[in-house]
Amino acid sequence: MKEYVLKSDDFLVSQTDSKGTILFANDDFCKVAGYTLEELTGKPHNIVRHPDMPKAAFKDLWETVKKNNIWNGYVKNSTKDGGYYWVFATVYPMYDEVTGQQTYLSCRRKPSKEEINDAQALYKTLR
Repeated sequence: MKEYVLKSDDFLVSQTDSKGTILFANDDFCKVAGYTLEELTGKPHNIVRHPDMPKAAFKDLWETVKKNNIWNGYVKNSTKDGGYYWVFATVYPMYDEVTGQQTYLSCRRKPSKEEINDAQALYKTLR
């Protein structure tokens, strides 16, 4: 599997509905994940979930944002071509006044090698 290393100015953004369905993805997210906006929109965000990620991490994410709190964490994602990339993610719960829907905005940046190593060590202890 080939690793895609984010550039220091890559900033991946996506928005999902309350079920995790992608409503929006920015150009950086599409470029890094290897999908077009059309391929991502309407799909579950876990389309980029890497099998190495422990379920406990996403359980914590959802428990946190459903309480209207901001979640931060390191995530290993899959690319369309079978590669992977690491991000430091911040997920913001947002209430859309226009549609009356709860949505979630995820902003992701490049983590350091040390941060990735620490996350890998932690994730080996979780499942």
